[in-house]
Amino acid sequence: MNKQKYFPYLFLAPALILFALFTVYPIIASLILSFQRMEQGEYVFVGLANYARLFNDSIFTSALTNTFIIFIFQVPIMIFLALILATALNNQLLKLKGFFRVSFFLPAVTSLVAYSILFSIMLQDEGLFNNILNMVGLSSIPWLSDPFWAKFSIIMAMTWRWTGYNMVIFLAALQNLSTDVYEAADIDGAGKIRQFFYITIPQLKPVILFVAILSTIGTLQLFDEPFNLTGGGPGNSTMTLGLYIYESGFEYFDFGYASAIAYTVVVLVAILAFVQFKLTEEKK
Repeated sequence: MNKQKYFPYLFLAPALILFALFTVYPIIASLILSFQRMEQGEYVFVGLANYARLFNDSIFTSALTNTFIIFIFQVPIMIFLALILATALNNQLLKLKGFFRVSFFLPAVTSLVAYSILFSIMLQDEGLFNNILNMVGLSSIPWLSDPFWAKFSIIMAMTWRWTGYNMVIFLAALQNLSTDVYEAADIDGAGKIRQFFYITIPQLKPVILFVAILSTIGTLQLFDEPFNLTGGGPGNSTMTLGLYIYESGFEYFDFGYASAIAYTVVVLVAILAFVQFKLTEEKK
C-alpha cells in the first residue's frame, strides 16, 4: 500500500525529467557561463569581469537605451489600444463580433519572421507605405534608414502584432465583470468615456498588470523585429538587448558575455515587474 503513493511521481517523472533537462539545466549552465570567459580554447572563471565589461560597452548602452525607448512608447500604446478594442467588441449592440475578434487576433498567430519580412517590404523606399503617402501628396519617409523612423517602424510593427493578443485577454476579463455597476452608472448619468476610465480600468487593474508584465518581458527580449527589419541599424539605432545577446553569442561566439547580458535582462525584468506591482498596488 505504501508503494502506491509513489505512483503519481512515476507519471510525473517524464515531464519533470524533460523540464530539468531543457529548462533547469540551461538556466544554471548559462548562469555559471556568465562568470566565465574563453581563453586558449577553455573556459576559465573570471568572476564579475563580464558584468563589469557592460559598463564600458557603448553598444550595450545603445541597446539598453533603444530597448527602453521602444518599451516606454510601445507598451502603453498597445495596452491602451487593446483596452479600447476589447471594450468596443464587448458591446452587446455590435454586429459580427466573432468576425472582428478573429480579425484583430489574427496578427498574433502570424509567423514572427513572415510578418517582419512583410513589414520590411511595405516599409521600403518604394514600398506600400510611401506609395500611399505619395498618392496624397506627401513626401516619402525613410522608414528603415533613419534612426527615428526605424524605431517608429519597429514600434508600429509590434503594436500591429500584439494588440489583438492583449485585446483577447482584456475581452475575457470584461465578460466576467458585473453589469450592475454599469447600469447604476447609466442611471446616474455617467457617459461611456467616464465609465471606461472610472469603472472599467479600475476593475481591470490586475489584468492590466498581468498584460504589462508580459509585455515588459517580451519587449526586453525583443529580437525578431529589429533582426528582420533593420538588422540593428542604422548605426546601432535599433540594436536591442535581445539582438545584442544573439550577436555576442552566435556571431562573435562570446557566450560568457552573452550570458552576462541575458542575466542583466533578467534583473531588469524583475525590477520593472516590482515597480509595476508597486504602482498598481491597492492603497489601504
